[in-house]
Amino acid sequence: MRYINRKKYLDELIELTDTPDIKVITGIRRSGKSTLLQAYVEYLQETEKDTNIVMINLQELEYDHLLEYHALHEYILSKHIKGTRNVLLIDEVQMCKKFELAINSIYAKQIFDIFITGSNAFLLSSDLATLFTGRTMEIKVYPFSFKEYLEYHEVSDHFDEAFDSYVRYGGMPGAYPYKSNDKKYEYVRDVYSTILIRDLVEKYKIRNKQEFTSIAEFMIDNIGNLLSPNNISKTLNKGASEITRKTVTKYISYLENAFLFYEAKRYDLKGKKYLSTNSKYYLCDSSFRYAVNGTKNMDYGRVYENIVYLELKRRGYEIYVGKLYKKEIDFVVKKKDEQIYIQVSDNISDEKTFTREVSALLDIRDAYPKVLIARTRHEPYQYEGVQIIDMVDWLRK
Repeated sequence: MRYINRKKYLDELIELTDTPDIKVITGIRRSGKSTLLQAYVEYLQETEKDTNIVMINLQELEYDHLLEYHALHEYILSKHIKGTRNVLLIDEVQMCKKFELAINSIYAKQIFDIFITGSNAFLLSSDLATLFTGRTMEIKVYPFSFKEYLEYHEVSDHFDEAFDSYVRYGGMPGAYPYKSNDKKYEYVRDVYSTILIRDLVEKYKIRNKQEFTSIAEFMIDNIGNLLSPNNISKTLNKGASEITRKTVTKYISYLENAFLFYEAKRYDLKGKKYLSTNSKYYLCDSSFRYAVNGTKNMDYGRVYENIVYLELKRRGYEIYVGKLYKKEIDFVVKKKDEQIYIQVSDNISDEKTFTREVSALLDIRDAYPKVLIARTRHEPYQYEGVQIIDMVDWLRK
């Protein structure tokens, strides 16, 4: 299996070096957290030769004796060297029961720079403050972007064809070595099943697995659609089961905690307020859409919207769904003083489609940039102040 330098994430780790935080690398299973940690170790070995690096991968048999937190704690202390910089890196930390007691004790001594990764079910963003007594800094790792996909596959031309493949096979690097489509999707389905059954069902002691998986598959089938726990409950209750709104709310939060879905809340542009009813949910990677639900009810516009949403997350934006009277803006994105309005479309060569997508942007009266991202296969151009950008080119930047 090939590896690429995920510079953005590595730079984050380098920037956090020697800060008095517990650095926690989070993200969906198999998104490259362990590989990133190893890349950071290699960086330290090359640039800081006098640093004492203590690297522990609890998945490896040679560290089997450290799966008890007292043993882990004693081993770490035994590896400390006075008078030099000490860095502690633990991969799959959740395999040690009560690992947080060992980490908190080491942190209290302030003798190691601490970096850890672990299963998303045990290192949830919402749990970090309660698990650790020290301040934590979260580094969020996403599946491969299109740009990283191109680098991995060494693609230097025919970018549109490569994008078609990326849409289908996504950014889960563990699937790439498999030659057949069936094997690629089998790998992604295995990751999905592990998250749902081994991580979430076990962690939250979910009794009705069928109910839980039904909600997950319904959400996969409705990426980019406005959803609420109430309308999900009503739709699924047309069958034999009776799923309550409260249950749906709880299950959605579990799926978000595992980084399988992300929520985009609505923002009323006229009233300048956030709306509490109905949100959109986006998948962590387009490959799950194909692997789990196949091509039934396939809406490429929604899949492209999902890919753009994830790229905006990677670029550090807060993302909302815009509402202006009865019209919808796909994304209102914010970062510090920056704000951009974005529409996403498949093919805008049809005049009706073009007019529909642009009209919502033209109705916005402020001076913030307005962008339409679509598969134009052309150089960027403007229409009445709206920037029209080819999706493939935008993703490559």
